[in-house]
Amino acid sequence: MPGWRGLLAWIEGSALGNAIRDSGVWTYAVINLVHILGVATLFGSILVMDLRLLGWRRELPLAGTAAATVPLAAAGFTVAALSGVCLLATNATTYADNPFLLIKFPAIALGLVNVIVLSRMPAWRSRSMREPDGRERAQLAAIGALSLACWLTAIGAGRMIGYW
Repeated sequence: MPGWRGLLAWIEGSALGNAIRDSGVWTYAVINLVHILGVATLFGSILVMDLRLLGWRRELPLAGTAAATVPLAAAGFTVAALSGVCLLATNATTYADNPFLLIKFPAIALGLVNVIVLSRMPAWRSRSMREPDGRERAQLAAIGALSLACWLTAIGAGRMIGYW
């Protein structure tokens, strides 16, 4: 994939990559810690929401669960994405042939597409006015299951990147 390798070389040679590499080992360690905290915040929030979509704690209003989890998930994703770019920039070209990176990024992309699909569903958009009916619950459960699969795949592949 020449385009992929070129993009990775550009990221690694960027001012960001150079700045992080030149700032010492502790900078990378702190960025890595921030990345882990972002991922934990993202996935913890997603786990609660997706389990609710799958039917867990149905006695809790969907709107209340969403109000508590969606902003945290968005914040966690933002922190994880920004710190992830920083981590990638330090040594991007070494990841060109890493199969786990090629699993992680599509899993994240599919997870984000799943969020967009969820946000357009009538059951989701009307959550503050009513609880979903039976057919809608099944649709939301499918969205929740796909979400868990995407994010668990992204996390698992991300963890494996360092072992390749």
